[in-house]
Amino acid sequence: MENERIPVNVPLMAELASRGEHPEYLFWVGCAGAFDDRYRKVTQAFTRILTHCGVSFAVLGPEETCTGDPARRAGNEMLFQMQAMMNISTFSNYNIRKIITICPHCFNTFKNEYPDLGGRYEVVHHTQFLRDLMDQGILNLDPSIFSDKRIVFHDPCYLGRGNGEYEAPRVLLNRISPALTEMPRNKSKALCCGAGGAQMFKEAEKGTKEVFMERTEEALGTGAEIIATACPFCMTMLTDGLKYSNRQEDMKNYDIAELVADTLGL
Repeated sequence: MENERIPVNVPLMAELASRGEHPEYLFWVGCAGAFDDRYRKVTQAFTRILTHCGVSFAVLGPEETCTGDPARRAGNEMLFQMQAMMNISTFSNYNIRKIITICPHCFNTFKNEYPDLGGRYEVVHHTQFLRDLMDQGILNLDPSIFSDKRIVFHDPCYLGRGNGEYEAPRVLLNRISPALTEMPRNKSKALCCGAGGAQMFKEAEKGTKEVFMERTEEALGTGAEIIATACPFCMTMLTDGLKYSNRQEDMKNYDIAELVADTLGL
């Protein structure tokens, strides 16, 4: 998982538009996918998968801004609407109708909140998109790569409880590892990582135990070698939990896109 990968050329929406080309999908990278060193690896892994599968896609590059989700969660409605309207205008310029995102927070905002402002799109989370590619026979995963690894999945709140998607990540992980396991609290009863609702950008309230540490301990209690995530916020919190527990050698945290890319040798 730590090996350097061969870089791929990522198409820019503006460059394709200048040649009269119109990709089917906008891959919305998101703030974490663009700026967080750890989550950039997820962006790169997913981009390799899209390229490998021949998906027609492009990114906005320097034209991409924040969806406005953190502003709305923190109570700044005016800033949210300003950011949303700016994005809707950009999407209109490129006639964008389909969006793939690796962040459940972006996914939720585009899918459920932009329509109120006139932005209506077909929005899909990357685990849903990968599941669909697998169902269509386009994505063929090699289960032997992780056959000796026990994997546990942490449900992102904005994908699971927020949008009712529990199965797509598990369909992929069941194909990747025959030893997929669950934490005691999972699916609709899963414990939050502690970063939702703009909590990512502030100190945690006082309590008996910080949420991300409690969730990390649940994951470690399963005996799994890998905790799979599908959200940049969850990855940050659970990686921190492993560090603070001094258990980085016992369990690794990977996004599902990274696991899929590894089974493909990408």
